[in-house]
Amino acid sequence: MDAKLFSSRSIQLSGTLLLILLSLGLSAAAFVADMAAGRPLGQELSLTLPLWVCALATTGLGFWVVPLLRSLKAGQIIREDGPQTHLKKTGTPTMGGVFFLPVAVGVALVWSGFSPSVVAVSALTLGYGAIGLLDDWQIIRRKSNKGISPRLKLMLQIGFGALFCLWLMATQPINITTIALPLGLSLPLGALFWLLAGFALVAESNAVNLTDGLDGLAGGTAAIALLGLGALIAPTHPDLMLFCACLSGSCLGFLSHNRNPARVFMGDTGSLALGGAIAAVGLLTNTLFAVLLLSGLFLVETLSVIAQVSYYKATKGPDGIGKRLFKMSPFHNHLELSGWAETRIVAVFYTIGGLLALLALAIQ
Repeated sequence: MDAKLFSSRSIQLSGTLLLILLSLGLSAAAFVADMAAGRPLGQELSLTLPLWVCALATTGLGFWVVPLLRSLKAGQIIREDGPQTHLKKTGTPTMGGVFFLPVAVGVALVWSGFSPSVVAVSALTLGYGAIGLLDDWQIIRRKSNKGISPRLKLMLQIGFGALFCLWLMATQPINITTIALPLGLSLPLGALFWLLAGFALVAESNAVNLTDGLDGLAGGTAAIALLGLGALIAPTHPDLMLFCACLSGSCLGFLSHNRNPARVFMGDTGSLALGGAIAAVGLLTNTLFAVLLLSGLFLVETLSVIAQVSYYKATKGPDGIGKRLFKMSPFHNHLELSGWAETRIVAVFYTIGGLLALLALAIQ
């Protein structure tokens, strides 16, 4: 067999392998949670079940929803100034978030007994998903890669984020405004915390959205980040660990349809919601520093866009044309134009995401 073909097929297994590793990782996290909380060993191991339930339910539901989206002509419009290899993806159904988000949220709500924290995080997740759905629908309706205006999208994100923060103010203890740091340190922010909270929700949402540019990239990296976050909060917030497990499982089920070559894209419907969910759980559990580590890949993607735009503007000549720091941003596009295969980029990002999750767990 050709070595290149063998390598490609090996990397294609990353979605299945990730599912197995995540399940084992969640089992280990639950075991550690039992020991830390002094519970009988094995009591919390049942939390692995929601991950599998959501993964299998999302996989099965996708076999019905993906053809439906295709029949509705909900095809993605690929921007012409992006990598030329992506043009062949034009017409691939998008808005995949409409089937994996409801599975995760529905299972988490029922399984947690409608825990107030899970209800709040689920509401924020669905709210951001609704913003993405509106954006995706406008792109499809106009047959253009421009959906709702960036200003409107930002205002809606800030609006839902403000509602979530108001709920936090009304229900959480006063010490929530103190950020927990490694080595037992903390950083009291007072009223500034709420500005940080709003920024975290909007920034994380858009960061995952920027990462959603290659088959399986955002779904897999978000699944890893959610697992790491779930393992981290297991001893103190089992209900939100359950939510993370459900959303991670749904991302894995989505990967069965989104791995290269993708049969469906998550669209803004999925990516905006995933980022908002991660930040919301971080705020509720006082793990924002850990979320920063877990979101390291999303941060790099965002910074690459900021750096590209800033450098281009700073180097503009008399002709109005500037220089580019990267071949294209976000950073995964730079790697692709540098000769990296999509599957290689995704596999490397998965590996880095896993290492960041281990780091976050190790220093907390």
